[in-house]
Amino acid sequence: MRQVYLDHSATSAVDPRVIEVMMPFFDVRYGNASSLHTMGQEANRALEDARKTVAQKLHCTPEEIIFTSGGTESNNAAFKGAAFTRLRKGKKGHIITSTIEHDCVLNTCQWLESLGFSVTYLPVDNYGLVSPESLEDAITGDTILVSIMHANNEIGTIQDIRELAHIAHERDVLFHTDAVQSVTKVPVDVQEIGVDLLSVSSHKIHGPKGVGCLYVKKGTTVDPLLHGGGHEKGFRSGTENIPGIVGFSEALAIGEEERPREMPRIERLRDELIDGVSIIENSWLNGHPKRRLPINAHFCFRFIEGESLVLRLSGKGIYASTGSACSSKSLKPSHVLLAIGLPPEDAHSSLRLTLGRDNTEGDIQYTLKVLPEVVTDLRKISPFKASFQE
Repeated sequence: MRQVYLDHSATSAVDPRVIEVMMPFFDVRYGNASSLHTMGQEANRALEDARKTVAQKLHCTPEEIIFTSGGTESNNAAFKGAAFTRLRKGKKGHIITSTIEHDCVLNTCQWLESLGFSVTYLPVDNYGLVSPESLEDAITGDTILVSIMHANNEIGTIQDIRELAHIAHERDVLFHTDAVQSVTKVPVDVQEIGVDLLSVSSHKIHGPKGVGCLYVKKGTTVDPLLHGGGHEKGFRSGTENIPGIVGFSEALAIGEEERPREMPRIERLRDELIDGVSIIENSWLNGHPKRRLPINAHFCFRFIEGESLVLRLSGKGIYASTGSACSSKSLKPSHVLLAIGLPPEDAHSSLRLTLGRDNTEGDIQYTLKVLPEVVTDLRKISPFKASFQE
């Protein structure tokens, strides 16, 4: 049976070239980067070389890159770092984000609300876009941070971060963006989009799991989450994951080098997928039709449960998801789909197909052969089939 992996927004296979550069740091060059001896200094050079590579690809200085365990930690560090800086001065404050952020952002905001911070959750339109006017209206004299994700992890809609960051900076407010889904898929230049803080994750870009980074613009003050030996310039204590960091930097370098060639190819496959799926009755594409990630195709199939669809496709060798992998086991409808105006019954009928460098034309043709058959079979046994037949 053919195996087709269409869940790259959940995670991606580690590129063999990335594995190759990581391997020596497990059993040959395994020194602690804080040690003074030769092996330690060798590890430290690998750490700093990786930092230079990541900084170059994001268009910042090495001193502005803090290595973390991934997107969740980076997002937490941005929010709580800004909040704790405020708390040390005996104050609280106001935070602005959107209703379609990743769960790690929304849950962090809810936790900060329990400490007395106020949070405004900006609505989005039916494409998932934040209105610049709504952000401008929401900023107050107490606002300490605005965070709007660059590209949504479910529906793939890309925000105009440059415009939104400009609005925040006009009021002297820090701006953070979660760029976990967008890095290596679309151009991400921290200077061009004008953000103060930006989160990246390695395993979304064919790198290892458990590593990522937070860009912190020079002059931006955020308190650390972790205290200890002062690693990462005191911002993130703990012995550095050298194999992971080296692999992450290599994955980012490969992704950026190949992006001009690979993303147009993947986008063509994605468009073929969208065109083929869109002819299925009572189905539609979610997210912006143009301003979306080149890897993302997100659909709803009325009268079908998304979980059943994912399981049936898995039985045919096609691996997809109903939304964010972090909440895929939840029975609650997607907060993203509810935010763009879908009723719960339609939100439960979603399917996210996200492509990667390993996908081929044959994968798309196989998916377009199997998916309509699975949809037809599930609708035959759907409790809503009477409504469908009408």
